[in-house]
Amino acid sequence: MQNSKNTRRVNNVISVVLALLCLAYIYPIVLILLNSLKQERAITTTRVFELPTAESFVGLHNYIYGITSMDFLKSFWYSLFISVSSVVLILLCCSMCAWYITRVHGKLSTGMYYLCVFSMVVPFQMVMFTLAKTADTLKLNNPYNICIIYLGFGAGLAVFMFTGFMKSMPVEIEEAAMIDGCNPLQIFFRVVCPILKPTMISTAILETMWVWNDYLLPTLVLDIKSYRTIPMAIQYFRGSYGKVEMGPMMACIMLTVLPVVILYLICQKYIIEGVVAGAVKG
Repeated sequence: MQNSKNTRRVNNVISVVLALLCLAYIYPIVLILLNSLKQERAITTTRVFELPTAESFVGLHNYIYGITSMDFLKSFWYSLFISVSSVVLILLCCSMCAWYITRVHGKLSTGMYYLCVFSMVVPFQMVMFTLAKTADTLKLNNPYNICIIYLGFGAGLAVFMFTGFMKSMPVEIEEAAMIDGCNPLQIFFRVVCPILKPTMISTAILETMWVWNDYLLPTLVLDIKSYRTIPMAIQYFRGSYGKVEMGPMMACIMLTVLPVVILYLICQKYIIEGVVAGAVKG
C-alpha cells in the first residue's frame, strides 16, 4: 500500500514537471501570436509581454500587410513545392533502399546501411561550402532540383527507420506474393508499402518539419534575389526605409508555424508508432 502511494506521488510530480515544460515550450509561440495582433510601438516597448489592449490591438492588419508586402504567397509556394517534392522523393527512394538492405544480405547492402547511418552524424557545416559549389555546377540551385540535395541529407534517418521496421516484417508474405505471380515492383507497392504505412507517415512528418523550417540549406544553394522560401523571406523582411517591422514579421511567423502544427496534431499518433517500430523492432 505504501509503495503504491509513493508511486502515485512520483507520477504526480513527473506530470507537474512535464506540464511546466510544455508551458515553457508553448510560451514563445503564444507570445508571438499575441504580438502579431499589436501595434508596432506596443511590441518595441516594455509592453511586449502584455495582452493586447483596445489601444494596441490591430486585428488582422499585420497579417494582411505581411502577406502583401513580403510576397508571402510566392514564398509559400516555393516552401510547399520544395517540402512536398523532397519528402516524396525521400520516402520513395529510402523505402526501396531499406527493402533492398533487409532482403539482400551481402557486403554491398551492409555498406550502404552503414553509410546512411554514418551520414546522420556528419555536421552540415563540414560540407556546406563544397555543397554550394556542387549545386551550382550541377544546376541544383533552384526550387525544382533542390529536392535531390534534401534526399541526400534526409536519407540517413529515413533508411534507418525503414530498415528497423522491415526487419520485423515476415518474408513469407513477399514469397507468397511472388508465387502468385507478382514481380518485385508489384511486391513492393502492393505488399510492402501498405505494411510500412505507420513508418511512412512518421518519417514524412519528421522530414516535412525539417525541410519546411530549414533556412541554411536554401540560403546557401538558392539565389536569394530570385527564390525565397518562407524562412528566407522572414529573415530578409523589411518595411519602409529598411526598418524591420516586428508586427507583420510575427504575423508571417505564425502563418509559417501553423501548417506544420496542424500536420503534427493530425498525425501525431503515427509518429510514436513509427519511431518505436523503426527503433525497437528487428
